[in-house]
Amino acid sequence: MGRYAIRRLLQAIPVLLGSTFLIFCTVYALPGDPVAILGGERRIDPVLAAQLREQYGLNDPLIVQYWHYITGVFVGDFGETFQGVQVNDLFAGKFGVTIQLALTALVIEGIVGLGLGLLAALRRGRWEDYSILALTLLLVSVPTLVSGFVLQLVLGVKLKTSLGIDFFPISGTDAGWRSFLVPGFVLAGTSIAYLVRLTRTSLMETLRADYIRTAIAKGMPRRRVLGRHALRNSLIPLITYLGADLGSLMGGAVITEAIFNLNGIGQQLFQSVARRENAVVVGIVTVLVLVYLLANLIVDLLYAVLDPRIRYE
Repeated sequence: MGRYAIRRLLQAIPVLLGSTFLIFCTVYALPGDPVAILGGERRIDPVLAAQLREQYGLNDPLIVQYWHYITGVFVGDFGETFQGVQVNDLFAGKFGVTIQLALTALVIEGIVGLGLGLLAALRRGRWEDYSILALTLLLVSVPTLVSGFVLQLVLGVKLKTSLGIDFFPISGTDAGWRSFLVPGFVLAGTSIAYLVRLTRTSLMETLRADYIRTAIAKGMPRRRVLGRHALRNSLIPLITYLGADLGSLMGGAVITEAIFNLNGIGQQLFQSVARRENAVVVGIVTVLVLVYLLANLIVDLLYAVLDPRIRYE
């Protein structure tokens, strides 16, 4: 497995180069002059504008600009903004907030999604199954903006004023890990619905397999059949989905961070796009690509743990 991991890491290099090059070209091909935007409504001095373009290499061909950027990335330098602020300094605190939010959403998604999906599969065709499927439709149908504000009203206002319960903070990060519970659920809402349905379908297919019927016919306890055979073999597509969803949760945190006033990378990305801070935008997306690649590697290595029949070497 060690050689497989090294091979996958080497394969990730051309993927990283290709994806970052496309991102770089897309961002730098956007219409408008990023130097002119610095002046706001006032026209920036032409001499100063020419100096800034030369300083930040905007006069160089696109491939040369990309080479300077990617060589910096490989040594941990993501460049600097047009205000002279290092992009690494912007990432320092804000990526921590987004990572905490994404991991909280992933844990909530895993617990709620797997739990409800398991219950729906075991109670197939009964009222529990239909209720859970109806709930998934609701989660998919309600936009993040609506669910976020509704939960803020119910948990942050109604629950506090009616029952005096102030356990769920609805703004900022002053309450520590509790600050991420409500925004984490909002961020994971749609993913929970998909995971519930995927768990239900995967487990129902596994329960119809011949080896499951054989184990039950031999008198093996139902709990052991479900835990050791059915659920374990159903986890491979679920782990694949969860691994890929981690990057989606980080990339989709823009709206959630704005609703709950979380100073994370999502807000920074929105502001940087508006100000045409190309180095920040490309840097954020590059880190998200790295998260995707790392998550996929971990998922692939988990396959052999879940199913010993899978061999990499």
